[in-house]
Amino acid sequence: MAQSSKHHNLIAVFGDQLSEDIHALRLGDRDKDLILMAEVMDEATYAHHHKKKLAFVFSAMRHFAEKLSADGWTVRYIKLDNPKNTGSLAGEIERALTELKISSLLYTEASEYRVTSELNKWATTFGLTPKILPDDRFIVSKEEFSVWASGRKQLRMEHFYREVRRKTNILMDDGAPVGGKWNFDTENRSRAPNELTFRGPRPVQPDHITQEVLELVERVFPRNIGILTPFSYAVTRNDALQALDDFVKYSLPNFGTYQDAMLEGEAFLFHSVLSQYINFGLLQPLEVCLAAEAAWRSGEAPINSVEGFIRQIIGWREFIRGIYWIKMPGYTDNNFLDATRSLPNFYWDGNTEMSCLRAAISQTLEHSYAHHIQRLMVTGNFAMLAGINPVEVHHWYLSVYADALEWVEAPNVIGMSQFADGGVFATKPYAASGNYINKMSNHCADCRFNVKIKTGDGACPFNSLYWDFIQRNTEKLTGNARLGNVYRTWSKMSAEKQNAYIDTAGDFLDKL
Repeated sequence: MAQSSKHHNLIAVFGDQLSEDIHALRLGDRDKDLILMAEVMDEATYAHHHKKKLAFVFSAMRHFAEKLSADGWTVRYIKLDNPKNTGSLAGEIERALTELKISSLLYTEASEYRVTSELNKWATTFGLTPKILPDDRFIVSKEEFSVWASGRKQLRMEHFYREVRRKTNILMDDGAPVGGKWNFDTENRSRAPNELTFRGPRPVQPDHITQEVLELVERVFPRNIGILTPFSYAVTRNDALQALDDFVKYSLPNFGTYQDAMLEGEAFLFHSVLSQYINFGLLQPLEVCLAAEAAWRSGEAPINSVEGFIRQIIGWREFIRGIYWIKMPGYTDNNFLDATRSLPNFYWDGNTEMSCLRAAISQTLEHSYAHHIQRLMVTGNFAMLAGINPVEVHHWYLSVYADALEWVEAPNVIGMSQFADGGVFATKPYAASGNYINKMSNHCADCRFNVKIKTGDGACPFNSLYWDFIQRNTEKLTGNARLGNVYRTWSKMSAEKQNAYIDTAGDFLDKL
């Protein structure tokens, strides 16, 4: 009982809040409060998580708890295989409050609607009013975004991004964007030549904590998707900072030019692979952007690379989070295009004859990572063209990527990739034929299918699927201003050519 009386507050820290300056810890008192962290089965199983994703989160959590203890905090850390583990965040919070006779609960708001609603429901049942603090790791609060979005006919990231640039003063000089324009995206669409060499992300050797986690994941989740070892992701802030420094020094200079490119056998190219560290709290979004800006100001990286990288973080990431919170609950159930086909099995094993899909999915299985063009224009584009149920597509992305939390993944998939929300923020469906993939990659060279052939046996499936998608969604999409030329092209085709596209797509989908 002596132990129970000395703690004023229970501070719950969730698995994606692995930052020493998280709001609840800034308000806490390390001499009087108790920190609770718990690995729970509810969080480990709400999606069919990739083994590397589970290992990353659990290891990062354990390292963070150890750091907090070393800094003088009292930490109650519940491992997944603890025999008393209740299996849920609410259950572990209730158990700690009851066993330790603590009556006050403090935490930084959860990032996902699912967790927020579960904790709110539990608190009401338990008869407790916790102190819930806003997550101020984000530059734009939920309330600020809601005010920005209200009354707008269209929610466009570019308009939002400019306001965030002004607010943060990043890449600004005397109130104007550096380089004379806001966006250098037209300089960021080059195909990567085969002779380019890539350093890739800085690998980290697993220590004893990570090794213990790897054994746990293999034992408890043997059937989960993905290849667990070798495991080389950073799981501490220090190693994440090293990864940031490494990226800025070695990859950022070429990142912009080749950020949309894809190469066979090259998973990372010049991409930062920092998103999971930012999303789970090991790095702060602003410090990442400031490091990139410093590289431009010192002449070590060009403006197209630096602006393109920063836009993904203070523009796109913040914007997507805002969309998620103004559209939940119910956003993930959207199915504007009435897509009902089941997700093909090859999304789980990579066993497909289409080279681009095989490459993107195989590296996803290996690394729990694929870059944004692979996600949007290969796996996402195919799913949309083939009419795959967006809820299944959403669950796949949430499961397989180490950076995937629902707040960031759902709008990117439901809205951007699948156009399942009917255009809440995307101006058109991101549909493309095989020509786009051929232009941005070398995947087509050794593919079983011929990207130059449009219909019939041996034709690239993306070609017929593209026109089949356009045709079957005429009623829903014909009014889209950005698709006017596409529908005019379709209407000028002979009936014979149209039928060839539809029949070829039908034959392919029947075998899917």
